[in-house]
Amino acid sequence: MILRTLGAAALSVALAGAPALAQQRDTVTGDKSTDMAVDLVVVRPLGIVGAAVGTVGFVLALPFTLPTGSAGETAKEWIGDPLEYTFDRPLGNFNQCGSDLHPCGR
Repeated sequence: MILRTLGAAALSVALAGAPALAQQRDTVTGDKSTDMAVDLVVVRPLGIVGAAVGTVGFVLALPFTLPTGSAGETAKEWIGDPLEYTFDRPLGNFNQCGSDLHPCGR
């Protein structure tokens, strides 16, 4: 009885992972055109909002980052990286930025 239950559980787990294997390797949704649409309509506007929030946070953090000399690093992480992810990335490519396709945030 226990062996049947374990076998059924293992089969369920194996079948649950099967649809993930059918996706194309370079897409998030499984379809490149859907990735592009989601990127344009959802991800890019969120990137702009993220950069705006990061800018506000950076200005608020200046009294703490200037004395420690970490203002440049904070600006890169909170403003530069979101702007790079929003504006310097091929449409539908969520992992690589720039014309040389380096990992985003590098």
